[in-house]
Amino acid sequence: MLGLPRIYWAGVIALTLFAAVLAADHALPPPVEAGHVVSTVVRDRDGQVLRAFPVADGRWRLEADLDGIDPNFVEALLAYEDARFYQHSGVDPLALVRAARDSALAGRIVSGGSTLTMQLARLIEPRERTVGAKVIQILRAWQLELRYSKREILELYLTLAPYGGNLEGVRAASWAYFGREPDALTIEQIALLIALPQSPEARRPDRRPDNAVLARGRVLDRLAEVGLARADASADAAFDPAPGRQDFPADAWHAADALRRAAGPGEADIVSTLDSHLQTMLQDELALAARETGPDVQFAAMLVETQTRAVRAMAGSASRARPGGWIDLTDRPRSPGSTLKPFIYGMAFDDGLAAGGTRISDLPRRFAGYRPDNFDRRFRGDVTIAEALQHSLNVPAVTALDGVGARRFNAALTFAGAHPERPRTAGADSGLAVALGGAGLTLRQLAVLYAALGDEGVARPLRWREDDPAAEDGYAVLGAESAAEVLDILRRAPHPGGRMPASLARGAPDIAFKTGTSYGFRDAWAAGVTGRYTLVVWTGRADGAPREGITGRDGALPLLFRLADGLERIEPGSVSRAEDRAPVQDVPGTMAQYRTDPAPHILFPPDGAEVWSEGEGRGFVLAAQASGALDWYADGEPVDRNALGEPVWVPPGPGFYAVTAVDESGRMAQSRVRIRTGG
Repeated sequence: MLGLPRIYWAGVIALTLFAAVLAADHALPPPVEAGHVVSTVVRDRDGQVLRAFPVADGRWRLEADLDGIDPNFVEALLAYEDARFYQHSGVDPLALVRAARDSALAGRIVSGGSTLTMQLARLIEPRERTVGAKVIQILRAWQLELRYSKREILELYLTLAPYGGNLEGVRAASWAYFGREPDALTIEQIALLIALPQSPEARRPDRRPDNAVLARGRVLDRLAEVGLARADASADAAFDPAPGRQDFPADAWHAADALRRAAGPGEADIVSTLDSHLQTMLQDELALAARETGPDVQFAAMLVETQTRAVRAMAGSASRARPGGWIDLTDRPRSPGSTLKPFIYGMAFDDGLAAGGTRISDLPRRFAGYRPDNFDRRFRGDVTIAEALQHSLNVPAVTALDGVGARRFNAALTFAGAHPERPRTAGADSGLAVALGGAGLTLRQLAVLYAALGDEGVARPLRWREDDPAAEDGYAVLGAESAAEVLDILRRAPHPGGRMPASLARGAPDIAFKTGTSYGFRDAWAAGVTGRYTLVVWTGRADGAPREGITGRDGALPLLFRLADGLERIEPGSVSRAEDRAPVQDVPGTMAQYRTDPAPHILFPPDGAEVWSEGEGRGFVLAAQASGALDWYADGEPVDRNALGEPVWVPPGPGFYAVTAVDESGRMAQSRVRIRTGG
């Protein structure tokens, strides 16, 4: 053993040391995990940043990608910090020697001679500045160079470099100080971004602007020496104040948060289906609508591209400064009011039970213990299905649902992707109440249903990410012909106040819409289909408190039409116009025909009707179609009017009565009616 040559022992020692180094390298890899824990960024479909999220400790750390960073910045950074970056293997001996010489001549540490790789090593494993720490940095730099490419090292450095406060990385700094990505920077901006990591707190532009300006000038002088800046750049920049700190993008607040929570592990850059222009328009319109209402009122809305189901704009509230504004109100079940009536009638059309021109009674009626009433407590008598839907009459809708089957209807909604939530206290027979809003749905679920109405009755899930393919299969909640007939009926519904019907005004938006108001005025809705888009609007109080007298027609429908106007401004041709479709003839025997007859026509109670009264003292609001004011009589006795001026007839008891309406010209209409009492 002792006779073995020295070279043998030298080889053994070298191999042992090499093995030890490999073992240490394997056991103690460089801790680069922080470089991969980065802020999530949500973009619109064209790549525009909508919202960024800080990491868990509140730091803004955006992942750097050299393809998205101004190459002039990268060139200047390397020239200033590490000119031999692509030649050395983590440590630059020439830079270390030069740093030692300069420090010795100055009598103090002038520069550390650290490469960008060594600076990255210090960022991932901070230590006090000692000789021992410098040795560890050198070892870590070698480890980094063995594991990662030069591009990856540079991107890690540009992700973790400190820029003052809670800013890390060049992208976070560029957003905070310049309000944009660092993809196209001025030479002054480049110089500031190079200067800040050297002393991030002492040079913070928002806290110490004078220091920031001086440091920026020194960097510009150095860059001028290597030909990357004009000789007078520093002098010119001295008159430019340091930038203040700006807020990070925070558009599409609720939608972006939902996308972030649904993202997979490690997903830091999400491209949504949202359109930044439509999103801004939607947010502005909701904010305006909120300012026009009480301080505790909220709005929520969605714009969905009907064919693709892509969500192009969404706001879960009008303002986070209002009560409930932090809640995503598009994802909270609320009573949908009458917004489900189009689907009830559509299923009745599918079953052959009715068509738009079919006549149906709007009279008091009891359904196995459930007795619906119209919103205005009036009854119109004999009407068509189209009129019942356009005027949102309750009794005909419940009658149609009774024919379709409440359980079947609820199952169809569930299969379509909307899951009605009925109160736990709902009785066995109260399933019919879903026709009037007796089951909770979210705004998103209503968007699914109305998009189906605009796409031949086929329901498909909404799309939130641009790279998600559109669903090929769907559930046919309605047949194509029935969906088209329902849309045609809804297009002819009365427009909101101040809006001329689309059929009379050239260029007016032609929207197939339905409003809804929940019990107690807690929720007001408007949902519609026009051109390429489906629109849904909700308004109310986030805590569910009532807003006395505010209906879907009053509170939500005007905003729906304003959103349609905004769509047309941003995407001309995206909204339907009445002149683009064939005119529709009124069905004979409907209210439209009665309007051409100058004589009064009694709508309620209709001639020959049997009306059930819950007991003595129950009053009925009388209604008629007429060109002027009417006087009402029951068996020759004048009928009193309520505080609103409405004729309210209170039958003295069961029996047969003659109800008469007389107009100002003496024209008369009369109905014979039987009043019955009991269950």
